[in-house]
Amino acid sequence: MTDPWTNRWNERYAKEEFAFGTEPNEYLKERLVGLSPGTILFPAEGEGRNAVFAAKLGWKVSAFDISSEGKKKALRLAESNGVTIDYRVLSELDSSEYEPEQFDAIALIYAHFPADVKSSLHRTLAKFLRPNGIVIFEAFSKKHIDYVMKDERVGGPRDIESLFSIQELKADFPNYEILELVEKEIELSEGLFHNGKGSVIRFTGRKPRGV
Repeated sequence: MTDPWTNRWNERYAKEEFAFGTEPNEYLKERLVGLSPGTILFPAEGEGRNAVFAAKLGWKVSAFDISSEGKKKALRLAESNGVTIDYRVLSELDSSEYEPEQFDAIALIYAHFPADVKSSLHRTLAKFLRPNGIVIFEAFSKKHIDYVMKDERVGGPRDIESLFSIQELKADFPNYEILELVEKEIELSEGLFHNGKGSVIRFTGRKPRGV
């Protein structure tokens, strides 16, 4: 992660308004409500809207991001909702940051890591998930490049290599039991930066034993 990348997110999150709002992502909400609470990790969690929602449901929540400003707002949001979250600021992620098989679930919600590291980060994150644990994923698909070029209000990377395909998800999480894997157009209404029609990949998968 470069300093300009970190500075970009610190600048965005330093503003008073919550960049993506304070309500949870709809797909995450739909999926978490059907699971028994346990331990969950939120990579690239930003200002904490999804982590706080999970904590309110009874999950033991860990989260990380590169932005110290994001952490400040996430902890403030958690306090205002009467919950606690373990939030770390990490310039990079390695396999020693968390324990192997520590989490019952990992939620990747618009976690658009740089193109050259996104697959390796997915593999590292998978090590932290216990067998039979669940990955919940929503992010912009490669088709989204056409949407954001037409309407910048919808947000998302303008670099197609930072966007996702169904094939990439299958490769990054091999042999997972696929509970859902779909590319679809959705209407986004999340704070200041996700508004309008976009194309996303939604993936829920169960980690197999021995991986």
